[in-house]
Amino acid sequence: MTVSLARVPCTIVTGFLGAGKTTLIRHMLASAQGRRLAVIVNEFGDIGIDGEILKGCGDAACPQENIVELANGCLCCTVADEFVPALDTILARTPPVEHIVIETSGLALPKPLVQAFHWPAIKSRVTVDGVVAVVDGAALADGRVAADLDALARQRSADSALDHDNPIEEVFEDQIACADLIVLNKRDLLDADGAKRAHAVVTRALPRAVKIITVNDGKADPAALFGLGVGTEDDIENRRTHHDNELDHDHDDFDSFVVALPEVSDPAALAARVARTAETFDVLRVKGFAAVTGKPMRLLVQAVGARVTHHYDRPWSARDTRQGSLVVIGLRGLDRAAVTRALIG
Repeated sequence: MTVSLARVPCTIVTGFLGAGKTTLIRHMLASAQGRRLAVIVNEFGDIGIDGEILKGCGDAACPQENIVELANGCLCCTVADEFVPALDTILARTPPVEHIVIETSGLALPKPLVQAFHWPAIKSRVTVDGVVAVVDGAALADGRVAADLDALARQRSADSALDHDNPIEEVFEDQIACADLIVLNKRDLLDADGAKRAHAVVTRALPRAVKIITVNDGKADPAALFGLGVGTEDDIENRRTHHDNELDHDHDDFDSFVVALPEVSDPAALAARVARTAETFDVLRVKGFAAVTGKPMRLLVQAVGARVTHHYDRPWSARDTRQGSLVVIGLRGLDRAAVTRALIG
């Protein structure tokens, strides 16, 4: 179909916790090929970690003022209060923005967000160029939709009242159902057989033919991401999901909170504490920053289950407070005090 050139195209990047959405978007910014971009980051939690990661890119294609952070956790729930004003801000930029990238919360259901593009205040100005779903290839090869579902499996086995379909799998399937492109990430963590297993899981979940591309570290060809021209909002009612018959949706199965982290002396010891915490508690994701004694650079910490990565991403600026912050995302009922003690050490 033909998308009106008068409307600014938007790419919606969805994906489960830790699949690599922010890493993919960083690569999109670095590979913009002259496009003037803006990014809307929709956090689940109380601190804009993903926005801070993207702002650290320093890419001329998307200056800091073109990155808008919304911390509600669910864009489609606050269309009038947050999403429309964010678009107003972006579309008023000079020079004009040519393409908008929306990073949804890892817990988001993409269909309601796409449906919001029918709002009169939105429909005449922007269109959904395509929905890109990022999936964790390493987890899928192991038969999971995220890196660590062992805790959830234990919970399900101990509680006979739980439904057969767990909510995390439903979120994954709903994201796949709405996708126009699948990015199977973390190919570098897979052998040939693992890559085939991961690809097969995605193929089985797809309700229709959708292109799947396999990448390392979110490095997808920009030609595959930009200019899909789908106009997804005009076809979204044909994309059936688990939540089609619900008037509302919520994220009651998940919990998130922020841990203020004192300055650390040993990044490896911090990573070990994060890994132990993920294994001990029902923690799905940890991400944030740490200040390291004697180091002028900020330490970026990310964990998917017990798999932890860390590296120095940029210098602390004069405006920064050298205070670490970690966002913890897990299943409802997390013992916040115990998790905090375990992370601080």
